[in-house]
Amino acid sequence: MSHVLILRAPGTNCDQETAYAFRLAGAKSVEIVHINSILETPNILNRTEILCIPGGFSFGDDIAAGKIFALKIKNHLADTFRQFCEADKLVLGICNGFQVLLKSGLLFADDANGSIATLTWNHSARYTDRWVHLQTTPNNSVFLRGINTLYLPIAHAEGRFVFRENKQPPLQQLALRYDAEDNPNGSMLNVAGVGDLSGRIFGLMPHPERYVDPTQHPQWTRKIHQKIQQHSASAPIDGLAIFQNAVSYFQ
Repeated sequence: MSHVLILRAPGTNCDQETAYAFRLAGAKSVEIVHINSILETPNILNRTEILCIPGGFSFGDDIAAGKIFALKIKNHLADTFRQFCEADKLVLGICNGFQVLLKSGLLFADDANGSIATLTWNHSARYTDRWVHLQTTPNNSVFLRGINTLYLPIAHAEGRFVFRENKQPPLQQLALRYDAEDNPNGSMLNVAGVGDLSGRIFGLMPHPERYVDPTQHPQWTRKIHQKIQQHSASAPIDGLAIFQNAVSYFQ
């Protein structure tokens, strides 16, 4: 059975929902811990198998979304996180958490000029809050096993994935994409989620924790409820599947 640690910071606001999603997926225990506790006692990470950085506005996004959180990890916890990631454990970053993972170097190694990719302002230069259709590409991500398509909500202002010229990451890592005709933020190659080469670290801009129950679907009464009645079975719940994949990895 898996133990989950939800890592939060000032401004994080999706920690409780994410903890609920992991409990619903069958996690043995879920603990919400402040980043300051990890800074004081890094070995707290030894008691968990899954580390998740949830969505929100960590440190008010004062410099850039997720940047201060990422710098705390990069400057003070780099060895601790490296050891955690090398121990066959899982790391998930959702929205602001994805920004943290990317800007801390946990998804792509920096080169002489710094990070090869980042998440920046949407093309619209505005906060976007709606549901999107997503597709997976060939990948080895633990979190996306058995998943081909997803329908999930997004809620972000800095979700546009970009990479430096001539520094395109391996396509295997660009595991989750928006529909080409419905890219909500202008991300290069329609990227919505990125994994590391091991398949055990994954970050995505959409919020899977906001779709773990059929009634959270925006067309619940017209589509999902009807599907359940017609087939006398549970309708697939796209967001929950990601958490179930993570939990089942340790069973």
